[in-house]
Amino acid sequence: QVQLVESGGGLVQAGDSLRLSCLVSGRTSSIDVVGWFRQAPGKGRVFAGRISWSGSTIYADSVQGRFTISRDNAKSTVYLHMTSLKPEDTAVYYCAVGRLVPGGTYDWNNWGQGTQVTVSS
Repeated sequence: QVQLVESGGGLVQAGDSLRLSCLVSGRTSSIDVVGWFRQAPGKGRVFAGRISWSGSTIYADSVQGRFTISRDNAKSTVYLHMTSLKPEDTAVYYCAVGRLVPGGTYDWNNWGQGTQVTVSS
């Protein structure tokens, strides 16, 4: 059993920075990676990036160079540092637990409740 709680969302202006947090609790030893996803109004949920507990990261092209994922294992918290925010970054942001499956991809089967990020121009 794993629980995830996102926090840190809010209303910001274009060009601003924001840091989101994902607190992970429960059976954390079963986690391979923690990912960040986002869902804009009227659109599907898409992958933004992920981090392993060893610290390796991967990002979607849409956020590469602007977003950074980090983690504090002692606090069981994963962070999403967002800079140079654009109106198109407006979305509900979710964190999720990923477990490695055959083929080298991940099964995302535990999700947080999401936190709203709104970027105004």
